[in-house]
Amino acid sequence: MTNHLNLGDSIGGVKSFMNLSAYLQRLNYDGPLEPTAATLQALHQAHLLTVPFENLDIHLDRPIILDEIAFFQKIIGQQRGGFCYELNGLFAVLLRELGFDITLLSARVASKNGDFGPKFDHLTLLVQLEERWLADVGFGESFREPLRLDEPGEQMQTGGTYRLTQDGEDWTYWQRNEAKGWQAQYCFTLQPRQLGDFVEMCHYQQSSPQSHFTQKRLCSLATPEGRVTLSDSRLIITSHGQRQEQELIDQTAYETALRDYFGIYLS
Repeated sequence: MTNHLNLGDSIGGVKSFMNLSAYLQRLNYDGPLEPTAATLQALHQAHLLTVPFENLDIHLDRPIILDEIAFFQKIIGQQRGGFCYELNGLFAVLLRELGFDITLLSARVASKNGDFGPKFDHLTLLVQLEERWLADVGFGESFREPLRLDEPGEQMQTGGTYRLTQDGEDWTYWQRNEAKGWQAQYCFTLQPRQLGDFVEMCHYQQSSPQSHFTQKRLCSLATPEGRVTLSDSRLIITSHGQRQEQELIDQTAYETALRDYFGIYLS
């Protein structure tokens, strides 16, 4: 089933800036649109397979503004990706348009020494259906289907095993690494947030020398077989557990890789 709403059309009588059909076409998605767990899972996977996690604008000195229309113009209109505030910010709009109950959450990303970053370090999503779900299409290599928030055990998916733990008001998202065991990825609370709450950290992420987003160019996309990543001039392709790396020799090779693997054309 393909939806054919146009820019400015409405869902449930509510006017929207979003061209829903263009968004769904961007995701190569023509499945059900009812606000169910199955739809959420399908859209989540489709997003991760089609829209890359990337920070290229930061290295092109193009400011990233927390504005839903700007997200749409970049990710859908320009066929680009983005980082968490953009990807999850726009995905939240899509889900709301389809009738899902969505809450923006502030998450603190784990560091290598086991500490967590500041509030608003990362934007993730709570989806309330008959069950509560954690959805996140803006954390790079992570869970491909939403995680059940109230499931205390392991949640196994294609490509990984995950779990969510709770300590009072604090929740932690964990991913199991074959070599290192369980590793915390980020912690969060269920306090509802607004997009504007993330403005200060969004500025920090794209301007501070301490931000890992300013230290190298990154573009990464899940594939059915694994993942393809462009990390500065290194092209890394993982397929069925096998990893291959290639050093790109010049800017032309870099832009060719962006075009061929991610569909990104940088003007």
